[in-house]
Amino acid sequence: MSERKVLSKYYPPDFDPSKITRTRKPKNAGPKVQTVRLMAPFPMKCIPCGEYIYKGRKFNARKETTDEKYLNITIYRFYIRCTRCSGEITFKTDPKNMDYECERGAKRNFEPWRIGSGKEETDEERLERVEREEEEGNAMVELEMKTVDAKREMAVADALDEIRTRNARFERLDKDAVESGVKAPTVDEERERQDREDEEAARRAFMRRQEALEEVIGDDDVSWGPTASSAPAAAPQTNTDGASAAPPPPSTSTAESRREDAIAMPPPPAPFKRVVKKKKDLSAALGIKKKLSLV
Repeated sequence: MSERKVLSKYYPPDFDPSKITRTRKPKNAGPKVQTVRLMAPFPMKCIPCGEYIYKGRKFNARKETTDEKYLNITIYRFYIRCTRCSGEITFKTDPKNMDYECERGAKRNFEPWRIGSGKEETDEERLERVEREEEEGNAMVELEMKTVDAKREMAVADALDEIRTRNARFERLDKDAVESGVKAPTVDEERERQDREDEEAARRAFMRRQEALEEVIGDDDVSWGPTASSAPAAAPQTNTDGASAAPPPPSTSTAESRREDAIAMPPPPAPFKRVVKKKKDLSAALGIKKKLSLV
């Protein structure tokens, strides 16, 4: 069994260390090539055998750095072999379109979404497309814009209705003033006139209410005042010639004082008599037998 860590090495008897010399090989002047592991970047069909290679199939490929550049971006070329006929297929990167370009050995399958993407577009078209995509992608911004537009339209419609109403009122006032030969009142005068009318209507309503209260108070005086049967009969006054005279009418101050007394005096309370209820004997309902007294 050999040792894991070799401490002594074997030198043959004819070993001559002077024969070992350093040699320098020329550097590779061609493109740099290295082996990488990759997946097919697009679906393709092999031209010699017709084998279909789907996107994402893994290959051991050779990566080559080319001298081509696009905006100082290096372009790489990849070499793979068909899984059926081992035919060589090459494709390279396309940084301009952010894609890959198939060169030889295979044909790229048809992709509907790539239709129209090969034509050149100007900077203005590109900016318009980016703005359109952003607006379509952001649905919340579009909804907010619609809401703001609707509110603005409602505000404009309300303002127009108010202006039309004011203009119609002014035209009516001007027409009435022209017919009557009086100068048309201004907005402040019209507002003052409306305020005076409101105050007058409120004063009339309060006056009607006060009159109704006075009528109710007068009816109470008549009902609570002394009756003709209970009041003592006034003695008839006789004149010197013996003829009877009518009693003098009560003064106004006396009638007003009676009315005030009737208002101040509360009505008498209703008569009532307290009735004492007898307590019910619930001992029989509870199942208690009551003993009879011996007395």
